[in-house]
Amino acid sequence: MRLNQKLILLSVFFITAQAVTGCGKETPPPAEAPATPAEATPENEIVALKPEGAALGGIKVEALVAKTIPRLLQAPGEVKANDYRSAQVTPRVPAQVVRRLAKLGDLVKAGQPLVTLTSVEVAEAQGEAQLKARDWARLQELGEAVSGGRRYSEARVAAEQARAKLIAYGLSAADAAGRAGSPLGQFTLTAPRAGTVLSDAFIEGERIEPGRALFVIADESATWVEANLSPANANKVVEGGRARVLVDGQWLEGKVIQKHHLIDESTRTIPVRIEVKATSDHLHTGEFVDCRIEVGRIESALTVPNDALYQGTDGNWAVFVQESPTSFRRVKVEIVDDLGDAKQISGVAAGAMVVIQGAFFLNSELSKGSLGDAD
Repeated sequence: MRLNQKLILLSVFFITAQAVTGCGKETPPPAEAPATPAEATPENEIVALKPEGAALGGIKVEALVAKTIPRLLQAPGEVKANDYRSAQVTPRVPAQVVRRLAKLGDLVKAGQPLVTLTSVEVAEAQGEAQLKARDWARLQELGEAVSGGRRYSEARVAAEQARAKLIAYGLSAADAAGRAGSPLGQFTLTAPRAGTVLSDAFIEGERIEPGRALFVIADESATWVEANLSPANANKVVEGGRARVLVDGQWLEGKVIQKHHLIDESTRTIPVRIEVKATSDHLHTGEFVDCRIEVGRIESALTVPNDALYQGTDGNWAVFVQESPTSFRRVKVEIVDDLGDAKQISGVAAGAMVVIQGAFFLNSELSKGSLGDAD
């Protein structure tokens, strides 16, 4: 019994000593997980070309320089006919269309015949004018002394009134005098100005009421674009300021000529009128366009030409920066503003050598691997 007690005491003493001696030792830290290599990002992607690669891709580089550029307002716009250079051709009496002499899209000159009409009212007025003209011609042959002063004056006035009535009906001087071989009541409407026929909604034989526009003619060399701006932005615009209009991927130069003084009740915007000099058939009345209007200047802006930018499949924009004669790094950038043939960007420091031509080639090489590794 005593022997068993001694063995138990010795075991307890041994276990206690082991616990006491272990208290002073530090627990070793767990082994760190091996670091995973950083994933490649667009900002760090490198294209390495063979020495002849740059010439093969037509690559050109240019130093990115901070410069002063116009501050632009962006606004939607709509192409409008220039009302100051437009005209409608309308009959002034009920008439019927006899023959069309011009059609949609034609370039016409001032005074060019457009349509031949016939009218009962015009026939009556022409008959009356011819009779008055003959009376006046006979009295002129007799002379005022023979015919009497009163009768002479009345005949002259009556002839002039009959002719003026025909002109008021819209007849030309030749039609008012009566064209040889033309039936009574038939007359021709002519172009009041030179321009392009924008509308010709009628058919031959149709009866036309007074005031209906048979033709709309406009000089399209100077077209209007009305940009819709908020009242706050419209207040920043000054007449005579420069503007640009994007049409079919092409930027056209223009200038601000007028600002409306009333707010559009449907859009709650103020239309700003831009005059655009169109040298070709780019603008069409009713077409929606994108407008840029200058309202000041921006200092130290970084800009690149459009060809320097490449948009990836993820929708992000990037440029390529040259690091050596054969090495280029793709850098993600943000487009701050669209300047037409250039873009204001951020994300690249001033002084960087940016590829201004050949970005598409470099991006293709980046996608399939470096040209220098090719067999």
